[in-house]
Amino acid sequence: MATDCEAWLNANPIDAEDLSGLSGDEENGGAVISSKNINNEINGNWISSSNSLHEARMKAKAKRRLRKNSSRDSGRGDSLSDNGDPTRGPAATPTSPKSKLLDRKSRLGKGRGLPKKGGAGGKGVWGRSGEVYGPQAVDVRDPNYDEAQENCVYEAVVPPLDERDFEKTVTPIVQEYFEHGDTNEVAELLGELNLGSMRSGVPMLAVSLALEAKASHRELTSRLLADLCGSVLTHNDVESSFDALLRELPDLVLDTPGAPQLVGQFIARAVRDQILSKSYIEGYKGRVDCEHARAALDRAAVLLKMSMVGVRIDSLWGAGGGLRPVTQLVKQMNLLLKEYILSGDIKEAERCLKELEVPHFHHEFVYEAIVMVLESKGEKTFKMVLQLLKFLWVSSVITVEQMRRGFERVYMDIAEINIDVPRAYFILEQFVDKSFSSGVIDEKLRDLCPCRGRKRFVSEGDGGRVKLESY
Repeated sequence: MATDCEAWLNANPIDAEDLSGLSGDEENGGAVISSKNINNEINGNWISSSNSLHEARMKAKAKRRLRKNSSRDSGRGDSLSDNGDPTRGPAATPTSPKSKLLDRKSRLGKGRGLPKKGGAGGKGVWGRSGEVYGPQAVDVRDPNYDEAQENCVYEAVVPPLDERDFEKTVTPIVQEYFEHGDTNEVAELLGELNLGSMRSGVPMLAVSLALEAKASHRELTSRLLADLCGSVLTHNDVESSFDALLRELPDLVLDTPGAPQLVGQFIARAVRDQILSKSYIEGYKGRVDCEHARAALDRAAVLLKMSMVGVRIDSLWGAGGGLRPVTQLVKQMNLLLKEYILSGDIKEAERCLKELEVPHFHHEFVYEAIVMVLESKGEKTFKMVLQLLKFLWVSSVITVEQMRRGFERVYMDIAEINIDVPRAYFILEQFVDKSFSSGVIDEKLRDLCPCRGRKRFVSEGDGGRVKLESY
């Protein structure tokens, strides 16, 4: 401020006669100013005459504007010249205050307040939203430029699977196929893999897993091999796979005793599906030393001869699970119960029930077992059926819901059963009590058991009273 005032005084010197009216009265210690030469003070500046008032105001206004812009422009902008006129100073590097360090707006006081570069610039920003970059031309002057790169074609390369990775990768695919049964999905998953020399191992792995699975899984495996041959596998791959299976039969028998017969059935089914040549079995005549391989080939030859007579090999494994008709399932359950009553082998009965693969239909097994007890005449069937149901209940082969539905079906049909079996109510009540004592059913299901009451006179001494009883 002192510098600005000094500059203004130099530009507007005060005349001597303007100061003639000043007298120093030292006694009073003050300065006396005549009314003729009274000077006005504006913003700390002494004005010699009233004509300079407008000019002083303009200069004061320029000073205020200079102070206002100094914090924003930081050394850049307007300044006062030696004459006090505002002049445009040289451009200087702005130094932003800390409060505006992250301010993306223009500091020149211009523009519409939008972010710089339209929001396309900044840390971690690849460009403005919606912007699509085209192919960039190769710069020949680039130090890393290689002329051979212009004709390169880049492709994703899948490394071939080795034996260890092959088993870890393909086994889950086959096991998942046993659940959904979609051969197209398996073909797509195998097509994404670089099987290489392990392509012939796919049928061998699938058959090996099916040997330890159910009959329905073996049927699915036969369908899978037929669908994969031609798209993923070749006929030579299938033949090489069955050759390896015949060589590995001594090891497969240790886990699956019936492996020779099952492999023979797979060979017969493959010949029937035309993925193996008809001369495949004849090519092994006189060249087989392993007894297990010989048994498998003999089994396949017998099945092919039977097909000429009219036996269908395409239904060799049968229809699994709920694909079979209900009448056939009921017939098989009755045969299972009769065989159990004759043999008493409870483990065999459990295995046969599991092989039916109808856990949702086990209530029919409970129903048929109770009806067999009601129609029997001795205590043997009563005890054996009760023992079987208890064993299947403890081993969780028959669930709570299936057991309950089986008993409830007997409760509903007991009136019709009683027509053929007069003592059906009495036998059913005893069987229900024994089942509750063994823990097969709960108290609520026991209380739902129906009982038939009848009117009878008790004794002559009761005065002819009539009471209801069950028998």
